[in-house]
Amino acid sequence: MTFQDFNFDPKLLEGLLSMGFSTPTPIQEQAIPFVLEGNDLIACAQTGTGKTAAYLLPIMDKIVRAEKRHLNTLIIAPTRELAQQIDQQIEGIGYFIGVSSISVYGGGDGATWDQQRKALEEGADIVIATPGRLIALLATGKIVLDHLEHLVLDEADRMLDMGFYDDIVKIINYLPKKRQTVLFSATMPPKIRTLATKILNNPKEINISIAKPAAGILQQAYVVYDTQKLALIKHILKSKTWNSVIVFASTKENVKKLDAAFHRSGLHAKAFHSDLEQPEREALLRAFKNKQVNMLIGTDVLSRGIDVEGISLIINYDVPPDPEDYVHRVGRTARAETTGTAITFINERDQGKFYNIETLIGDTITKMPLPREIGEGPAYEPRQKKNGDFKKRHTFRKGARRK
Repeated sequence: MTFQDFNFDPKLLEGLLSMGFSTPTPIQEQAIPFVLEGNDLIACAQTGTGKTAAYLLPIMDKIVRAEKRHLNTLIIAPTRELAQQIDQQIEGIGYFIGVSSISVYGGGDGATWDQQRKALEEGADIVIATPGRLIALLATGKIVLDHLEHLVLDEADRMLDMGFYDDIVKIINYLPKKRQTVLFSATMPPKIRTLATKILNNPKEINISIAKPAAGILQQAYVVYDTQKLALIKHILKSKTWNSVIVFASTKENVKKLDAAFHRSGLHAKAFHSDLEQPEREALLRAFKNKQVNMLIGTDVLSRGIDVEGISLIINYDVPPDPEDYVHRVGRTARAETTGTAITFINERDQGKFYNIETLIGDTITKMPLPREIGEGPAYEPRQKKNGDFKKRHTFRKGARRK
């Protein structure tokens, strides 16, 4: 199948071909016809599968064919980084067909607020917004969404994890009841189903490889003491040449501590966290995309908020608290059918969490032996609470035979 099979507007098709896109991914192949037909849709697909284009392309095709132009589509995203990323994709395609967009998110100064408010009042074709800032702008009473035709919730599971359920419901009350609603999520927990029943009308459903890291990711893990992690990361970084690297830590405070430790050890990296001003964050992401910065240290905001080609190594300095966050973290590499490596450090406390990750993805991740100069790590003895008891699931000690 090719994009020509969707009968897109000739200018849109020409733009796709000019950008080097000819064959849709599986999620695009399944989702685009449903969106073109006007169906509500709930779609579950892993990160890096092209799901943003799966809703953007059919919506932009409808916009370019419309007789009258107005604020047509609202896309709600959990983070400013994801909102910017979606906006950039629209700008790339919109260049060929004249579709306009604006991203609306918190941070910045009063001038940013005025710019966003004015753009919403005057009307772009597509608005991409984070929930908090959008509610604040809607509360002014000057934003009219009466003609809105499409609502998209992107990374819906992440929005609910971040506590945006009530905000989403509040935003829905500002929208016309007659609209097409599309919900995209990497995972489908019960709370997403609950939300879907409230805001979608007889939706079609698509499931593509739920909670499975991409096949091109080489997944490895090391069982270590916390005191061994820094020496191990230096060993890994020196073992070969990595194009771009992201090191994930679970909290902003840990990112800052790790950034300081890296600099003391002579490792060149930049920390990405919410205490940075918005212009600093944007400049840092630009430098990373342009390969001016080789390594970022960040929290799970980075796992959902950026789309950068050529990331060859992901290091989980600690195990993510939610198994689904692991899928998003490692999904920053091996995007668009490329390959990459994802390495996780497991200390004694995190072994149960890592077992839950392996259960979620339905696979056992190889536990690598520590380099001799780093010494022996702790035994790998993950335990999972079941029926009130903790039962041993695996045992791995240095020198033992690994299955």
